[in-house]
Amino acid sequence: MISVNEILQTIEMIDQQNLDIRTITMGISLLDCADSSVKACCEKIYDKITSRAERLVAVGEEIEREYGIPIVNKRISVTPISLVAAGTGAEDYTPFALALQRAASRVGVDFLGGFSAMVQKGFTKSDLALIRSIPQALAETEIVCSSVNVASTRAGINMDAVAEMGKVICETSKLTADKNSIGCAKLVVFANAVEDNPFMAGAFHGIGEEECAINVGVSGPGVVQAAIRNIPDAPFDVLAETIKKTAFKITRMGQLVAKEASDRLGVPFGIVDLSLAPTPAIGDSVAATLEEMGLERCGTHGTTAALAMLNDAVKKGGVMASGSVGGLSGAFIPVSEDRQMIRAAMEGAVSIDKLEAMTCVCSVGLDMIAVPGDTPWQTIAAIIADEAAIGSSIIKRRQSGLSRPRASPCLMSWISGAFWARHR
Repeated sequence: MISVNEILQTIEMIDQQNLDIRTITMGISLLDCADSSVKACCEKIYDKITSRAERLVAVGEEIEREYGIPIVNKRISVTPISLVAAGTGAEDYTPFALALQRAASRVGVDFLGGFSAMVQKGFTKSDLALIRSIPQALAETEIVCSSVNVASTRAGINMDAVAEMGKVICETSKLTADKNSIGCAKLVVFANAVEDNPFMAGAFHGIGEEECAINVGVSGPGVVQAAIRNIPDAPFDVLAETIKKTAFKITRMGQLVAKEASDRLGVPFGIVDLSLAPTPAIGDSVAATLEEMGLERCGTHGTTAALAMLNDAVKKGGVMASGSVGGLSGAFIPVSEDRQMIRAAMEGAVSIDKLEAMTCVCSVGLDMIAVPGDTPWQTIAAIIADEAAIGSSIIKRRQSGLSRPRASPCLMSWISGAFWARHR
C-alpha cells in the first residue's frame, strides 16, 4: 500500500526537483507500407501514422491533468525508413521525410524518429540513398529525427559508413546554418542501437518490436541530486543504496504512466526507459549530481568513477522497480543541455577527450557538443570512429532487461547533437 509519506515525497519530486515523464513515445511499424511507388508509399506512411497516433497527444494530456505528473513530450518512432522505402528504388528519400513531417504535424507530436538506417555490416542501395538524403531531409523538416547505426559488437565498425556520416554532419550543418545548424541536433550516429529507445533524436521502431507499442522515458537527475544532498559524507555503500531507492521510485512512476497510456490507447506497453537526462533548468543537471557525490568539479579526476557508480546504481534501482526497463536507461551527458556541464566546459574542466572517457562507463556517447563550423569532415569521422570503437568493443556486465542490445553484454554509444558545427 502506498503511504502518505511516499505521496508527499513524489509531490516534492515533481514540484521542487524537476521530476517528469520526459516522453511518451508510440512505436509504429511501417513495414506494411512498402510499395514500388514513392507517392503510394508516402500516402500509406501518412495514413498509418495519423490513424495509429490520432489520440496520442490527447491521452498524454489527460494523464498529465489527472495525475499531476508533467509529461514533457509526446513522440512517435517508426520502422527505419531505409527498409520501408527500399522497394521504390528512389535515389532521393526527402519525400519520405516530408511525409513523416506531415503526419507528425497532423497528430500534434513534438518529434518523430525513424528516418534511419542500420549499416553496421554494410550498405544496401536503400541505405545509401537514405544517408545521402539526410542533410536535405533535415533541412526541409522541423520535427523529423534521423539516426544511422554504423557499428555493433558482433559486426564491428563499418568504416565506410563512418566516413559518410562525417560528410553528412558537415553538410547538414551547412544546409541548416540559418537556424544555428539545428539539423545536426536531430541526427544521431549509433553503435549498438536499441530498438525500443523512446528518446530523440535516436528513436526508431525496430523490426523485432510489436506492430505498435508505448514506450515511456522518465527523467529525474534533480531528484537523485536532492537525495544525495540529504546524506552528506555518507560512505559509498550508503550512497549507492540511496541512488537505487530513488531510481526505484522514479521508475514506478514511469511504469504507472506507461500502463495508463497503454490501456487508454489500446496499444501494448513496451518499456520504461529510466534515463537521467538533464535540461538547462536549475536543479536538473547530471554534472551537478556528480559534484554532489563529492567531485570538486565535473571533469576532474574521479569523474569517470563517479559516473560509473551513478549509472550502475540507477540501473539496479530501475530493474528492481519494473521488469520492463529498457531503451537507453542510464545517465546522459549532453554538454549543451546541462547547466553545470556548460560551466565545467567553460572553465576547461571538461574536454572532448574527457567526455570520451566518460562514455566508456555510461549508457550513451558524445552528446550535444558544439564544434567550430570549419571542422573538417575527416576530423568528425575520426571522432565517430573512436566512439564507435568504444561502443562496439567494451565488455560490461549488464542487468537483465537493461543492456543494449539485451542479448549481448556490450556498451551502446552514439554521436549526437551534430557536433553542432555552426556556420555563419
